[in-house]
Order: sequence, then C-alpha cells, then structure tokens
Amino acid sequence: MNKPVVEPLKIADAAAGLRHVFVRDLVLDCNIGVHQHEKGRVQRVRINLDLGVTEGGTHHDRLENVVCYEDIVKKVRAVVADGHINLAETLAERIAALCLQDPQCRSARVRVEKLEVFDDAGAVGVEIERISSLRPRPWS
Repeated sequence: MNKPVVEPLKIADAAAGLRHVFVRDLVLDCNIGVHQHEKGRVQRVRINLDLGVTEGGTHHDRLENVVCYEDIVKKVRAVVADGHINLAETLAERIAALCLQDPQCRSARVRVEKLEVFDDAGAVGVEIERISSLRPRPWS
C-alpha cells in the first residue's frame, strides 16, 4: 500500500505573507439612511477597517513602501462627506473599493455601524469583505 506524500510545512516567509493594516472605531458624522426622518440630518457612524496587505519583502522603513493608514482615513472621510448615502452597505462597498485601489491591498474588511438607530442597541450595520483581483506591487 502506497502512503500519501505529505508536503513538509513551509517556514513562515514574509515574502508570501500578509500584513494587516487597520483602522479601529473611526466615528464620523454621515448623511445616511433610507427613511424620511434620516434624510437631511447627520448620524454618527463607526467605521472599522482591516486591510490584508502583501508583504513583498522589506519595506526599508519608508512610508511609500507601505499602505498608509492616514491616507486611508482621509479617503474614508471624503467618501462620507461626499453626500447622502441610503444604505450602510453602499458606504461599506465604496470604502472597500477605495482601499482596494492600492495595489498592495489584497483584501478589505469594512464594518459600518450606525450608532443612533435604536435606543436599546449600541449599533446596527454591516460588515463586508472584498478581495482584490490585482497583482501586488513589487517592492522598491
């Protein structure tokens, strides 16, 4: 009887790994909601991001070689400030799409929570995860 060939475990390799860049508990005023009482007023939303970023080697301690969370936060603020959005799902999709524009970003998990919908609930919302079809940028 032939024994199955078992591949040896590969040692952790940074060149094949992912780094997670995250933003936690970003609270912004947002024009969001489908109901009449939600239109024309702002609601607080909490946004959490977890970005799976390729590690193509050493980053040489240089900002231009990593995904900058400051840039991501600025872009999220711009999306929120861009005007009324009906659904938390739509906001999450827009945020995920902007994160995945960076060629190093392989995945984006985005949670959007409306904080003022129900008095007896801390938050309601949606969480999505999207995967990039782009190849990672080679390290400089």
